[in-house]
Amino acid sequence: MTMSNLAREFSNPTGVRPVKNPIPPNARMEIILPNILEAEEELWVPQSEGIAFLPLCLGVTQGYYVNLLRVRKSGVLSCHMHTGAVHAQVLKGKWFYLEHDWVAEEGAFVMEPPGETHTLVVPDDVEEMITWFHVAGGYVYMDVEGLPTGYEDVFTKIGKARQHYEAVGISLDHLHSLIR
Repeated sequence: MTMSNLAREFSNPTGVRPVKNPIPPNARMEIILPNILEAEEELWVPQSEGIAFLPLCLGVTQGYYVNLLRVRKSGVLSCHMHTGAVHAQVLKGKWFYLEHDWVAEEGAFVMEPPGETHTLVVPDDVEEMITWFHVAGGYVYMDVEGLPTGYEDVFTKIGKARQHYEAVGISLDHLHSLIR
């Protein structure tokens, strides 16, 4: 349904009309992904055993990504350091960091500052955890001594998604529609 059709469907007692030309020339269109918690399984990109992500927006010009992280196992997921700020909202389940005394439970919002290193853990009583993450910059994965072992950023996310979508037969048009 187009926006003009949608506007006609709703009562508008004030007579307000949609603005003309709402998208400036050369701007990218918005991304609309309905029912993301019910996305087709093939759209979830496997990251490791029991861990997958659903890309929602891949901001290559500003070095960020937005995705859902889904975890179907308990225990330590990773120790990592953020190169930029991370914003998160827990949609299902719960998780915590070994280095903090709080638990991010369903409905919680978390802002993680750049430079922080922490170890993400999903408790044993959680069958599935899903969290919305907006990640500026990336993650540097660390070992227990605090030495780097790998990294993840918008470009590695695109690479993993491309590889997975090609393997399961999803058109790369879907991936390209998420890149901004």
